[in-house]
Amino acid sequence: MLDVNNVVMEYNLERGKVRTLKEFLLARNDSARDKKKFRALDGVSFHVDKGEIFGIVGSNGAGKSTLLKIIAGIMKPTSGSVAVQGSIAPMIELGTGFDFELSATENIYLSGAVLGYNKAFITEKVAEIFDFSQLWDFKDVPVKYFSSGMVARLAFAVSTIVIPDVLIVDEILSVGDIAFQKKSTKRMEELMAGGTTVVYVSHDIDSLEEMCSRVMWLEKGKVRHIGDSKEVCEMYLAEN
Repeated sequence: MLDVNNVVMEYNLERGKVRTLKEFLLARNDSARDKKKFRALDGVSFHVDKGEIFGIVGSNGAGKSTLLKIIAGIMKPTSGSVAVQGSIAPMIELGTGFDFELSATENIYLSGAVLGYNKAFITEKVAEIFDFSQLWDFKDVPVKYFSSGMVARLAFAVSTIVIPDVLIVDEILSVGDIAFQKKSTKRMEELMAGGTTVVYVSHDIDSLEEMCSRVMWLEKGKVRHIGDSKEVCEMYLAEN
């Protein structure tokens, strides 16, 4: 269902300092600049089976969000490959794909179109999305006035209106009030029961242990360990 093979992601830390054509030409021949590269991911490989809930844990800066963006096709790795079978619903950053000047309703159509749904299908699902997110009173309000929890509820509701083959979740289940967390967890369980493969990143160790069959510990862009969720989470807690 999902194969990540020897993925490397490098950033040139000097690139942003090149402001003129002369600097650019000099930079091309400056071997010292090659030493100014940062590896966000360094040879990451793993496989996720169909219907599996695969967790990823790691400290800030470990490369988790970068990895998810590569899996979702938002970013292209420096080297290595990612093979995904089926449709992907990414929930990587709150409000990704939203135009914060537009209303909640307008953003539902915008996000739905980005996910590949036609207008008629989205129209059929608008009521369901507002029922789930409990944002009926704000349907005509620009999203820029929403709290982070409200944005999370709207983003989650849009991303899960159909059962995707692969669902990518980055911390969204730990955002919002307790009622929303319970509701989103229940929706995740429904997706899993439907055979959806889930890649779930979180700092919430309890949710990783409860929901995931396996967990990968990512540290400084490298895979530290992959194994049983309880085992890996206990290893991670012991050193953090």
